[in-house]
Amino acid sequence: MNVLTKIIGDEIATHGVLTFARFMDMALYHPEHGYYEREMSPGKRGDFYTSVSVGSLFGELLGFQFAEWVAELPPGTPPQIVETGAHDGRLARDILTYFKTYRPRLFGHVRYFIAEPSARRRERQKKVLGEFADDITWITGVQELKRRHFNGVIFSNELLDAMPVHRFGWDAEKKKWFEWGVAMDGDKFAWRKIWDTTFKTHHPDLDAVLPDGYVVEVSSAAKKWWHEAADAIEHGWLMTLDYGLSMEEAFSPARKNGTLRAYRQHHVSDDLLEHAGEQDITAHVNFSVIRKVGEDAGLLTEFFNTQSRFLTQVLAQAAKGQFFGSWDAARTRQFQTLTHPDHLGNRFRVLIQSR
Repeated sequence: MNVLTKIIGDEIATHGVLTFARFMDMALYHPEHGYYEREMSPGKRGDFYTSVSVGSLFGELLGFQFAEWVAELPPGTPPQIVETGAHDGRLARDILTYFKTYRPRLFGHVRYFIAEPSARRRERQKKVLGEFADDITWITGVQELKRRHFNGVIFSNELLDAMPVHRFGWDAEKKKWFEWGVAMDGDKFAWRKIWDTTFKTHHPDLDAVLPDGYVVEVSSAAKKWWHEAADAIEHGWLMTLDYGLSMEEAFSPARKNGTLRAYRQHHVSDDLLEHAGEQDITAHVNFSVIRKVGEDAGLLTEFFNTQSRFLTQVLAQAAKGQFFGSWDAARTRQFQTLTHPDHLGNRFRVLIQSR
């Protein structure tokens, strides 16, 4: 039993069965022993690969797109870029390197923020960012931006899929939804049903045909984050790149067990309760839900499609101008990995909204 398992077990002993959302929050974000407090880097030596692991091209393409966007802001408006979920800081470094190399005039005016609540992660990011540390302002969260009359870009890459989710199951015999909670069985975690839930799909006809035990995840945290980010924007764009599904895809018969997965040393596991604090836990983003949150906050949806489609469009636009430099074999290989349907191209979706 590791330290975090004991801490979570003590909370269960005090308060009873925990929601999975609370378990996931502690497993990933406990301020001392959570998974994301560990010193790690995505890639070959980590537990998973990301688009940033492929090389600098991903950040360069984002940098090009952000430069195009902020150039559209009203004259005299100081452009701002906010990255939330900056991990080890490599993506910020790639984006800022692009600005410094190809858009030096903009680089001198853009204010780059990293929204990072963890002091430990902030220090790691500062080490990776090195020469750019003085060009970045760290804030704890997007809620701070409301006081800044924000104009620019707020974006995240693989953030929402790591936000805690509630896990609901369908009992076909009782015709009733329940929530999956976490209890202790000896010195191990075990699943327990919580029947006191108000969860509904708002599709009674669908409920009637769902198989027994059908699982769906709901992330109140992702909805809250998207609303806060949308509410902060005066003029600008809100963007996320992440694993995800539409509402219709989320209720596919092929996903009877939901989308929650654990990753450890590049092995995928359905055992979400093992190795608390020592494995990543993710769930696919419900893009239909967060898209509606943004639209309800007054944002216009400009784009929702695969990462492959998005990056291909960005590259086509970049090829028309002089702001991207020469193309070589290394960039070709990176682009193929980022856009190939069997690699990262179709696994990730991109949602862009604006005001």
